[in-house]
Amino acid sequence: MGRIADFIFARNKHVCPWWLCFTFDNVFRKILQDPVEIIQPYIKEGDKILDVGPGMGYFTIPLARLTGSKGQVIAADIQEKMLLALKKRAERAGVNERIILHLCSSDLLDVREKVDFILAFWMLHEVPDKHRFLNELFGALKENGTFLLVEPLMHVTKTGFAETVTLALKTGFTLGKRPRIFISRAALLVKLAENERREL
Repeated sequence: MGRIADFIFARNKHVCPWWLCFTFDNVFRKILQDPVEIIQPYIKEGDKILDVGPGMGYFTIPLARLTGSKGQVIAADIQEKMLLALKKRAERAGVNERIILHLCSSDLLDVREKVDFILAFWMLHEVPDKHRFLNELFGALKENGTFLLVEPLMHVTKTGFAETVTLALKTGFTLGKRPRIFISRAALLVKLAENERREL
């Protein structure tokens, strides 16, 4: 039965095509997964934010509004068409000047900026080398910064998510909260200051 479910849901075997994201961003999703409600507790005005695998901006645009005119959101994706669609939406929303589009490869994020908050929503299961990816995220995050990791219930098993969290802890992250997000598995990870990490 497990293999059948893996096949149906294509667990760990695909990158979401850019055109499919049109179906994700709709009024029904906003009722069940309100983007502002999910991210607002972790954002303050002026924050520099990294949104990895942003789709067409479902979270990117609210993040840009929350961080304000002094903040910045880096939207990193491997699909250029996805980023172009996000750009159009950001322009319509009037927040395009706060968003930096970053085209990366499937095996290298290559973000040079240090950020206060990272969001990886429903995308980490698509990454071939999670260990390398998590190391990059850890390096990109400022001390005492936070990383919200969210995976889809239908693609990632409880065991699979636990393994990913364990890998993140081995990378150097500390586990904070376990936010409750509709049809998702979530963990808030923190990069403690170096002296605090040494004391653990």
